[in-house]
Amino acid sequence: MRVLGINAIFHDPAAALVVDGRVVAAAEEERFSRRKHGKRPVPFSAWELPELSAAWCLASAGIDVDSLDAVAYSFDPGLCRDAAELGLSDPWDWLRIDYARRAPQFLAAALPGLDPDRVRFVPHHVAHAASAGLAAPPAGDDTAVLVLDGRGEVASHLAGVYRDGRLSPLHSQQLPHSLGLLYEDLTRHLGFLHSSDEYKVMALASYGRPKHLGLLRDLVRVTDDGGFQVERIDWAGMAKAVAAGGELTEEHADLAASVQTRLEEVILDLSRWLYDASGGASTLALAGGVALNCVANARLAAEGPYRDVWVQPAAGDAGTALGAALHVAGELGDRSTPMMGADLGRGWSDDELEAELRRAALPYTRPASIAAEAARVLADNGIVAWYQGRSEYGPRALGHRSLLAHPGDPDTTRRMNDVKGREQFRPIAPMVRAECFADLFDGVYPSPYMLFVHRVRPEWRDRIPAVTHVDGTARVQTVHPETEPLVAELLAEFERRTGLPVVVNTSLNTAGRPMVDTPREAMELFGSAPVDLLALGPFAVHRRALGGAR
Repeated sequence: MRVLGINAIFHDPAAALVVDGRVVAAAEEERFSRRKHGKRPVPFSAWELPELSAAWCLASAGIDVDSLDAVAYSFDPGLCRDAAELGLSDPWDWLRIDYARRAPQFLAAALPGLDPDRVRFVPHHVAHAASAGLAAPPAGDDTAVLVLDGRGEVASHLAGVYRDGRLSPLHSQQLPHSLGLLYEDLTRHLGFLHSSDEYKVMALASYGRPKHLGLLRDLVRVTDDGGFQVERIDWAGMAKAVAAGGELTEEHADLAASVQTRLEEVILDLSRWLYDASGGASTLALAGGVALNCVANARLAAEGPYRDVWVQPAAGDAGTALGAALHVAGELGDRSTPMMGADLGRGWSDDELEAELRRAALPYTRPASIAAEAARVLADNGIVAWYQGRSEYGPRALGHRSLLAHPGDPDTTRRMNDVKGREQFRPIAPMVRAECFADLFDGVYPSPYMLFVHRVRPEWRDRIPAVTHVDGTARVQTVHPETEPLVAELLAEFERRTGLPVVVNTSLNTAGRPMVDTPREAMELFGSAPVDLLALGPFAVHRRALGGAR
């Protein structure tokens, strides 16, 4: 079966194509439109569809619209109720629902040749659940699934278990109670952009103390049936509101730490309830925007009852495009194939990359090994723009659209945050050779998608200070030669030169912009930022060849 998945209702519009139960393409609309998150999460934008990413998914697989068996839309307006009835203050929510009802007609207009009757609505949290439970590596037995986000149609949470490819829901927390909306409210209070900058709050929490934890335990409570309640919180009573771009103080870090700690506690309690309710499933799969909280994920893996915890790399709403497609494919009789990697987006051949370099009139070489060339620049404390293969699906750069740097220089964090235009309190992350992981870090292994934090072993903290956060942790990506041979080669060569099996890895973009997706965008970033080497496929463009100072 051929099923196209669509996410469009809230934010991070995306498309994914599943053929015979296997995902063959998936991409977020922001990579095409160059608008961060694709759009803002307001009712007035609900009609905006991922037209460009959907068209690319089909074209990349050589599939015509009229040959699709179904289009899966990751929201079911038939489940919705009035916002006031749900306890939400959103007077325009009816408009979002109305747009969703008309999605089949909108999609038919956006994808000429599509029969609107082929569009199927998939409940939002079922789509999230499928993106995790059906895409996770085979567990050998039942897979528990926990979804936590801001909101779906009427709920903010789903707990269930997949048995033989079928979801059995066990509990769903109704709105207005929402851990995702709680974190969004805090994000807004601290002067950041909600539904976008929650990861900044997580980073800020590392600098504070959970001094308000007692109060938050009273206001955010777990219930005996596997759900939770969130009472109205007076944020200003704990820390004054911050204007956008305003100064953050110790009281703001303490508030962030308090909410982060309470979030972790609640997730642990929910996971323990689910473990018992599922009959002791050994694997837990996570999805929903809250599952991008790598600090909470790490604590859940360390203290929870599960043998394995797997997080969908596109855990936010973008991932519901994939989940909706997998769910409908299952309804049509296909068995899902687990995800083998997040490199599901666009890619260019070597000939196409070289043509782009010639068109830009950039001086370039083709070294015998681009990995060795990049390692040499990194060992000399240079910064490398690394553009290889297909782009990543989800918010993490995983060695395909990455900025790389030396982890042993304490000044690297400042330099990288300056290059990207980021706040200086934000950490940068390491990628490490998988076979060396246990020598440097404690925590979840493997970690190919950079969705857990790990404790840096004390004897290594001074050796890799750039990737050791203020709390002694690092958000690690383990690199395995069987799945990422080129990055593994780079790491091995860097270790040969420096004795360090670790390289700094952050996303190839600058502040407020989506990750680079095309060769032209990579060259534009290289031309506008203090980057020493552009590794574009097998080709090398050196800053010094352009006459720029190193």
